[in-house]
Amino acid sequence: MKDAFKEHIAWTSDDPIGWSVDRADGPFIYLTDGRRIIDFISGIAVSSIGHRHPRVIKAIEEQISKHLHVMVYGEFVQAPQVRFAERLASVLPERLQVTYFTMTGTEANEGALKMAKKYTGRTRMIAFDRSYHGDTHGSLSVTGREEYRRPFEPLLPDVTLLPFDDVAALDAIDDATACVITEPIQGEAGIRVPSKKWLKALRVRCDETGALLIFDEIQTGFGRTGALFAFQRFGVTPDILTLAKAMGGGMPLGAFVSRKDVFSVLREDPPLSHVTTFGGHPVSCAAALAALDVLVEEKLAARALVVEARIRTALSFSDVTEIRGMGCMLGLELSDAACAKRVVRRCMENGVLLGWTLHSDRLIRLAPPLNIPFDTLDAALHIIAVALKAG
Repeated sequence: MKDAFKEHIAWTSDDPIGWSVDRADGPFIYLTDGRRIIDFISGIAVSSIGHRHPRVIKAIEEQISKHLHVMVYGEFVQAPQVRFAERLASVLPERLQVTYFTMTGTEANEGALKMAKKYTGRTRMIAFDRSYHGDTHGSLSVTGREEYRRPFEPLLPDVTLLPFDDVAALDAIDDATACVITEPIQGEAGIRVPSKKWLKALRVRCDETGALLIFDEIQTGFGRTGALFAFQRFGVTPDILTLAKAMGGGMPLGAFVSRKDVFSVLREDPPLSHVTTFGGHPVSCAAALAALDVLVEEKLAARALVVEARIRTALSFSDVTEIRGMGCMLGLELSDAACAKRVVRRCMENGVLLGWTLHSDRLIRLAPPLNIPFDTLDAALHIIAVALKAG
């Protein structure tokens, strides 16, 4: 199997993990060699209610007994899409009541950027240094990491990158700006949390200039930061919200969310200004509705704060220079990159899967399921603590 993997799968890292997966349940991944791994990164913030949650599986089974794909997005009334969009609207503010479903997060960002340009009639887009918004052409154009941008240039024109969390730099947002896109917490940059002052100033500046404010909550959404959405922790509501990862409960699903008048531009001049074949797949939407209900009913956003407190208490060591983040979106910054690599390797050898970020080699990503049992959490933290003490 591994030989076929390397021969026929287009792997894009120098040294893929290469574990052979048999199955996954709850916080665990079971390998074909018999090992059981505690998944402490949740498939990069996807499996926030664990792998194969029973309610998600039940919703999937009920939907596949009815129908799979039937028509290009937005032409048929499909109950799973409508029910989930309605449920999503019930937990979002008035400014965010209409949803366009996609398959992925980068696709959601592409749609949001297109819609902002069409709605405002402007072309300029502003993003921030070290940001990450996806790897498709438009999303990469607003990603603030030069080494990932350079091989694919020229990218979209009229994009300005500003320093993150710098209030004075926001003066660069002007009347020619269609939109400003940011993560409320930068994930791949190393779990960088901005000040509330900066996000509030960003909201004010967009209001002053008529630019649409896009929050990329693909990673921060659905309870991970201790609120259902990270913007709620900062008291700032965007004009457009992009979502994915945990939304589908393990199924592929993304979305961009805004208000009716903004979305109206996608059905005129010309009609079908933005279309997708598989966006909002009925099975994914059924799974997403079940996952959202679990998150809300079991108060898992609040539980993320309890998990955070236990992590901070257990992993306060001299080699940990900082624990950054909110809720179950945390990063351990270590003294050097070699130490971080050793800790991740030791933990993997001892049954705990830790992660990394694209832009910070000294930072270890911690993103456990929000509902991880406390005994499993404590077992994982013990293994991580032993690895940290070993240096």
